[in-house]
Amino acid sequence: MNFGNLNFMEILLILVAVLLLFGAKRLPEIGASFGKSIKAFKRGLNEANDAITEDRPADRLNSPMPQSSAKEEEPAEPRRLMG
Repeated sequence: MNFGNLNFMEILLILVAVLLLFGAKRLPEIGASFGKSIKAFKRGLNEANDAITEDRPADRLNSPMPQSSAKEEEPAEPRRLMG
């Protein structure tokens, strides 16, 4: 069994170290909180993707930007704050 660059003995050593560090009673709590955080992260990604998709529908992606018909005004002279 090989997970990426880690072999079975390295994974077993990591699991034993985690068990000794946190204890058997805390491992289910840690696993549950880790799962909840992954779900929340995925939900946030999906919501962001939906917001982007709703903001730019497919029919507007290929159409040119609408030109405003109002006459553009020249920029105003900057105001002096002091003096």
